[in-house]
Amino acid sequence: MRENALVPGMDVLHNAMWVSDIEETLEFYTEALDLEKTREFESGDGARNVYVAGESDTEIQFKYHPDHDVPEQHGDGYDHVAIAVDDTDAEVERLVEETGCTVRRGPLTSDGANARVCFIEDPDGYGIELVEEFDD
Repeated sequence: MRENALVPGMDVLHNAMWVSDIEETLEFYTEALDLEKTREFESGDGARNVYVAGESDTEIQFKYHPDHDVPEQHGDGYDHVAIAVDDTDAEVERLVEETGCTVRRGPLTSDGANARVCFIEDPDGYGIELVEEFDD
């Protein structure tokens, strides 16, 4: 594997995950995390698909259908989505106070990532890493 190599013509577009309550999820990501709803459509399987994004073009896609169960432990290999913040400690404090979200780990300083990070959970228990990158 090449370190820091970018493959020409390739880019990350979005991360998709099933959710149990689309309105609660949207409220958490748009109100608490201040991301913006970018688009929405119904797919051929009848699922409601809603996308959110921050300042970059990379989106998070939420899929919802009342007949689709969200695995309680997300045993499909999903780990987390990372979101950039200006102050990890302040954001964690605010999010816990406003939403009651669970803190999995942190806040802590990661020398390897050159950042202050914290892992929290969204309303469905999906992992979110809040990342405050340090200047080099």
